[in-house]
Amino acid sequence: MTPRQIELRDNYLRTLERIEAARARRGEGKPVTLLAAIKTVPAEDVRFLVENFGLKVCGENHAQEFRDRYDELTSVGARMDFIGHLQTNKVKYIAGKASLIHSLDSLKLAEEIDLRCKKLGTTQDVLIEVNIGEEESKSGVSPEDFARFTEEISAFETLKVRGMMTMAPKCTEIDDFRRYFRKSYAIFLDFFAKKSHNIREAVLSMGMSDSFECAIEEGSDIVRVGSAIFGSRIYK
Repeated sequence: MTPRQIELRDNYLRTLERIEAARARRGEGKPVTLLAAIKTVPAEDVRFLVENFGLKVCGENHAQEFRDRYDELTSVGARMDFIGHLQTNKVKYIAGKASLIHSLDSLKLAEEIDLRCKKLGTTQDVLIEVNIGEEESKSGVSPEDFARFTEEISAFETLKVRGMMTMAPKCTEIDDFRRYFRKSYAIFLDFFAKKSHNIREAVLSMGMSDSFECAIEEGSDIVRVGSAIFGSRIYK
């Protein structure tokens, strides 16, 4: 293996160990899915982990990059999720292909995904994005609007709500992350635990490289990890 491949292997296996340790601290047996956030990551790095170490789920932030990587990564066995803000004019690249769209945040977007899926004769699994920090610079429905918005989405037959996604504000202390994650989990549990919502095994997607262990301890089912595996990103 090259030095880069050794680094990727070690980072990936260490991340899996950290996930399992956090899950053990949580004290219940529900599995946690590692989603590798692959924005700007060279395709050969991603393929190396998929083909040699069993990486199963990859997430892209940008629609065009999702489109360009989809065939290559799914052909070697990876599942492709979409985790970024999705514009309505880019839905054509995503709907019917993404295993899970993590970032449904408006009725306008829901309408476009529904329209596209009807044309394709398919359905689309989605998570409702909640802006847990209520930051103006971030997308997502407000915590107060979550239940109402999720009920409204049920009118779209092709959209299958599978749970909720959130992204905590930037924090310097782990206890600050924990406060947002606990609030997110309470919202998630309050809505999806109700018997009136017939969603099989609802999932909560929260936690990234700087916070995924804390997120798991507070109830996350999917963690979106990039730099902890691939190193610091190089942005254009």
